[in-house]
Amino acid sequence: MNSHYATRTVKDNGEWEQLTECYNISADISSTGGQMARGFGLAYASKKFKQLQVEDPRFSNRGDEVCFVTIGDASTSEGIFWEVLNAAVVDQVPMAVSVWDDGYGISVPKELQTAKASISKAISGLLKDDQEAGMLIYVGKAYDYPGLIEMYESGIERVRSEHVPALFHIEDCTQPQGHSTSGSHERYKSPERLQWEQDIDCIDRMAEWMVSAGIADQQKIDEMRTQAKSFVREAKDRAWKACHERSVTAGKQLTQYLDACRQLDGMHIIQDEVSHEMKTLVNAPLSEVIALSRRVYHQLVLHGHELAIEIKEWLNTFFEQARQDYHTHLYSQTPLAAIDAAIEPPEFSDDSLVTTGYQVLNTLFDKKMEENPLLIAFGEDVGKIGDVNQGFAGLQSKYGIERVFDTGIREWSIMGQAIGTAMRGLRPIAEIQYLDYLIFGLEPLTDDLATLRYRSVGQQSAPAIIRTRGHRLEGIWHAGSHLGMIVSTLRGMHVCVPRNMVQAAGMYNTLLKSDDPAIVIEPLNGYRLKERMPDNVGTFGIPLGLPEILSEGDDITLVTYGSCVRVAEKALELLEPFDIAVELIDVQTLLPFDLESIVVNSLKKTK
Repeated sequence: MNSHYATRTVKDNGEWEQLTECYNISADISSTGGQMARGFGLAYASKKFKQLQVEDPRFSNRGDEVCFVTIGDASTSEGIFWEVLNAAVVDQVPMAVSVWDDGYGISVPKELQTAKASISKAISGLLKDDQEAGMLIYVGKAYDYPGLIEMYESGIERVRSEHVPALFHIEDCTQPQGHSTSGSHERYKSPERLQWEQDIDCIDRMAEWMVSAGIADQQKIDEMRTQAKSFVREAKDRAWKACHERSVTAGKQLTQYLDACRQLDGMHIIQDEVSHEMKTLVNAPLSEVIALSRRVYHQLVLHGHELAIEIKEWLNTFFEQARQDYHTHLYSQTPLAAIDAAIEPPEFSDDSLVTTGYQVLNTLFDKKMEENPLLIAFGEDVGKIGDVNQGFAGLQSKYGIERVFDTGIREWSIMGQAIGTAMRGLRPIAEIQYLDYLIFGLEPLTDDLATLRYRSVGQQSAPAIIRTRGHRLEGIWHAGSHLGMIVSTLRGMHVCVPRNMVQAAGMYNTLLKSDDPAIVIEPLNGYRLKERMPDNVGTFGIPLGLPEILSEGDDITLVTYGSCVRVAEKALELLEPFDIAVELIDVQTLLPFDLESIVVNSLKKTK
C-alpha cells in the first residue's frame, strides 16, 4: 500500500546496521492508530540511551534522536492515541506527533469524532507550562508552507533538546481523491465543501508561494506539473509491467500446453473449459493462471499422460518462488535464530541450591542484567517492589531506576515500549502482570511485533521478550489461559510455556542469545515451590520447539505444558498400581511446536 515503506535496520546476518548514520523508517502496520504504540517505544529508546549514557554509536547519539509519528485526525479517536499521549507526557520522551486534519475520517466529519471538533483543543490539558511537565502543542495550516517550516524547525528543536513530546495539529488538509474507489468523497461532501477544497488546495497554494517568493515563475510551475504527471504515469506503467509480466508469460506457456493437450486422449473437455476461461479473464493475475494450470495437470495425471511431468516441473518453479515470497522471514533466518541457539545443558552438583522458584528467576535476571548493559526490564510494579512475584526484587536498587522501572497500567503502550526499544538495539523484558491482561496488549503484538520481520522481509527486527504469568488452574481471576487465541494470533513470536522456573530461566537464556521476539508465560502457582537451581543458571539453555519426554511408556501418550505438567505427574502416580505406562511429554513451547515430531512418534508407539 502507498506509504507503507521502511528502511533496513538489520543486515542479513542479523547484525545491526549503523542506525545513527541511516534514515530510519519503521515498517508500518495495519490497524489505524496502532503506530502510536511503537512510536512511543522508539522515542522512549532515546530517553533510555540518554539516561544510560551507553557509548554505542550503532544505536544512538546519546539520546539525541526524535521519533516522528504521523496520524490522521480521525484516528486520534482510538484509545491508544490517548494512552500514548499520557505516557509520553509522564515519561517526557522526544516524540513529535503530526495530526493531518482534513475534517473527516473517510466519510464521518470530525464533529462526530473528536471532542470540540479539534484534537489540539481536546488535549489542551496536557499543555506544558512553567510549573508542570506536559507536551508542546502547535497548530498550523496545511497550505502555509513557510509557516509550517518555521513551526516545525522551532518545535522539533525543543523536542530534541528538552526531551519533551509535541503535537503538531495541521488543519485544513485537503483530500484530492477518495479514501478508496468505494469511498469517493463526492458521495458525502457538499458542493460548497468540494469547492472550498479546490480553492484551498495545498499544491496550488504551494505553487503560488513559489512564484511570489521568486523561487519559480508560472511557466516553470506549469512545466513541473506536466513533468510530474508524466513521471507518475511512467512509474505506474513500469510498476504494472513488473507486476503483470510473470502472469502474461505464464499465460502464454499455459496456452502452449493447452495446444499440446488437443492431441491427447481424454483431454479435449478440460482443454475447452480452460481455454474458454483463459479468454474470459482480463489481466488475469498469476494466481488464476496457476489455478487453471493445476486443473490441466490433474487431468493429465488422471489420464496417465507424460506431459504431466513437464507441467509439474514448470509449476514447481512458481511454488518455489511463492515459498520465497510468502513463507520466509516469519521467524529469524539469521545465525541468531532462537531455534539454532547453542544450548548448554543445566549442571547440578551436591552443592546446588534448593530454593523457591522466584529466587531462581531473581538470580537469573541479576546475572543477565550484569552481563548486558542494554538489558532493561519494565512493567506494572516491576521497579520498586521487583514485580508482584519478586522476580526482579532488589534489582532496581542494584542496577538503577533507568534499567528496572515501573510503568502505568497501560498494557498496549507497554508493548509499544517493548517493540520500539527493541527496534533501537535495547534488550527489553516487558511485563504483563497477568496473562488475563494480555488482551489489552494483544493488538500491538499480533499486528506489529509478530509480523515485523515478515512484513519487512527480514530487514527489521525487534527481539523483545514479553514476560507474564498465568495458567493457575484455580478460580477465574488471574487464571485465564487464552493460549488458543495466543497461538493463532502470535505466529512470528515464540510462545514459551515452562512448567517451572528453572525451565523458564533456561528459556530466557536461550531467547537472550537470539534475535527473535517471544512471550514467556510463567506458571503462576510455581513461584513459592522449591526447585534445585542449576549451578550454571546464567548460561544454561532450553531448546525451543523441542518437547521433553518426562517419563516413557507404551500404553498412553499424554501431552501437556505449563502448570498442567505437575497435575499430569500426580496422575501418573495414581496409574502405577494399574500397570498403565504413560509417556508424559512436556511440549515446552507452543510456538514453534515440536519441530522434531516427538509427539507423533510417541503416538505411533503407544497402544
